[in-house]
Amino acid sequence: MPNRDSIDVGEAARLTQVRFVLVAPSHVGNIGSCARAIRSMGFARLSVVQPRDPHFHGAPEAVALAAAAADVLAQAAVFDCLADALQGVHLAFATTGYAREFGPEPIEIRSAAQHAAQLIHEQAAQVAFVFGPERTGLSNADVQRCHFCCSIPADPARGSLNLAQAAQVIAYESRRELLARVQRPDAPAPRRDHSQPTPRREDPPASVEQTEAMFEHLAKALVAVGYLDANEPKHLLSRLRRLLLRARPTATEVDILRGIAAAMMLPRKLRAGRKSSR
Repeated sequence: MPNRDSIDVGEAARLTQVRFVLVAPSHVGNIGSCARAIRSMGFARLSVVQPRDPHFHGAPEAVALAAAAADVLAQAAVFDCLADALQGVHLAFATTGYAREFGPEPIEIRSAAQHAAQLIHEQAAQVAFVFGPERTGLSNADVQRCHFCCSIPADPARGSLNLAQAAQVIAYESRRELLARVQRPDAPAPRRDHSQPTPRREDPPASVEQTEAMFEHLAKALVAVGYLDANEPKHLLSRLRRLLLRARPTATEVDILRGIAAAMMLPRKLRAGRKSSR
């Protein structure tokens, strides 16, 4: 069993790998309350996408509700879009209580926290939990940017949680699993309920910006070969996104797919010439 000091160092290092992302929050008080919720569990990375009040850092209500987490509120990063907020992230969870037609199926929050802790422990990966606007929740497009949906098993009849309440539960579960990994570094990996592949240690998982660039590249390639109508894409790209994110591609695999896309975009004669020269 490691000593207390080594646990503190390991714990602190792992807690910095987790960020909490609020998309278009309406009320500055909720941002302050979220800062307090995550800080009470040892987390400090708070990101805010398109806040209604861009001056929330110093808003009296936000500062009052942040209480002892005023530093987390003051240092919260602001982004114009979710894609920017997820830069550097290798595993993103959309927090939503129901399945989306073309999004990943929801998994229970404890299972999500276990997967996150395992990836952080094994590969020092960056993880994000993404929360939507208070009234509407995350859009389908934002959900599809994430690898998993995660849900809190609340009472179905009264299952709506305040934004800060949801952040508190998820922060608690994440701390619980991360601390268990520090105290028990040889703990067995969680049982895989959804048959999700785990990238090998020598080949790190692709980051969100790498997979987003891949999807953009593939879309252009599919248009180039006439398989996709750019004016009427319908649900093809959403289905392709769901398929490839379910496979959890590594950085190397993303490079392979982008290489295929680049070859598809070559003029037909040039593609034929390359094939005949092999």
